[in-house]
Amino acid sequence: MTILIAGAGIAGLTLALTCHQLGLPARIFERSKSLQPLGVGINLQPNCVRELFDLGLQAELEKLGLRTSQVAYFTKYGQPIWSELRGLHAGNNWPQYSIHRGELQSLLYRIAADRLGADAIVTDAALVECKTDAADVCAVFQSAGGVVRCEKGSVLIGADGIHSALRRQFYPEEGAPIWGGAVLWRGTSVARPFLDGTTMAMIGHEFQKFVSYPISTPNPASGAAMINWIAELKFAPDRSWRKEDWNRAGNPDDFLPAFESWQFDWLDVPQLIGKSREVLEYPMVDRDPLPQWSFGRATLIGDAAHAMYPIGSNGASQAIIDARILGLSLKQNGRTGAALAHYETLRRPPTNAIVVANRGNGPDQIMQLVEQRSGGEKVDPKLVISREELQDHASHYKSLTGLSIDALNARPPIIDPALAAHSYQK
Repeated sequence: MTILIAGAGIAGLTLALTCHQLGLPARIFERSKSLQPLGVGINLQPNCVRELFDLGLQAELEKLGLRTSQVAYFTKYGQPIWSELRGLHAGNNWPQYSIHRGELQSLLYRIAADRLGADAIVTDAALVECKTDAADVCAVFQSAGGVVRCEKGSVLIGADGIHSALRRQFYPEEGAPIWGGAVLWRGTSVARPFLDGTTMAMIGHEFQKFVSYPISTPNPASGAAMINWIAELKFAPDRSWRKEDWNRAGNPDDFLPAFESWQFDWLDVPQLIGKSREVLEYPMVDRDPLPQWSFGRATLIGDAAHAMYPIGSNGASQAIIDARILGLSLKQNGRTGAALAHYETLRRPPTNAIVVANRGNGPDQIMQLVEQRSGGEKVDPKLVISREELQDHASHYKSLTGLSIDALNARPPIIDPALAAHSYQK
């Protein structure tokens, strides 16, 4: 029987493509009537880029994404704290890409419709509940007009995001996502790239941070590129804020005054913000790690399973790894509850650990350490934090997230080409 996937986001679409690669029948059910290229920039780490290449998407990613050369951390005064090369520049066998999230999702959607067939993606179908027994699963979907349909399949995969209906069915008392006090304002601006033109810059500290990186190559005529940026302020956690929403318009008056003095010789932050055509605002939220994802013939994947703070560029990357490992388990163990349980044993412990690490500020904590040890004053960061401590901090997080270069380069592919029913030109 067919594998049912609730949600046509990055996790669900990657799983559908993986199932097709392995010769497993799958259908996707998406609540929206049509997919729009929503969101702003994200980064795809080498461990997940490897998987997308194995799905034959290398040429498309090269067109849509920009190879990230390094991540660099700075104080609120624009002073360099630490930098490390990324992707191919660091010795990985695969690049790291900065890319527009909506364009990535649109790419995956287009390829999935082409490979699986347009009828394999059903829109205007929001998951309501699922019923499972020893033989199959019945997934109940509802249209915006109230039409209810029951789809039967071998298993149901909840790839329906941070507000997952399947997760809510498993944990009805969990409640809303957890807000820790930080609010993000995100936008894209057409401007000249800074530093080497492919750097991800992290500036500030835990309570005020600015992140920026290009997501396109410069226009040959103007020299300008599309620059993604995130302005973050952290408030007292008991303060209320507007509900999170990827499409909520933000007001620069709520955050720009705090960044007016952030004008450095390599980046003018207020000027970059001022060039944005649109600002999106939402609180930075996550969910508590779960003790169990899989119940019978249903399981969770991506944000539905492990919604995490957008720290360390791991949300989309971990969702893609989920999809590949789940697809492999379904191929090796059959379309059964046992396959879902096996996938969970491999993915739940490491992703739960990343959720917890990101609550501790993940790799960005080095900026907060410098802020604390300097008393917020403009001092040379080398006087308050050693290179050895910076190196240890970075290495620990890379190990936690599966990004240790030597280990990743040496690891065999998640899916052996011998298992693939469909192979793709790389």
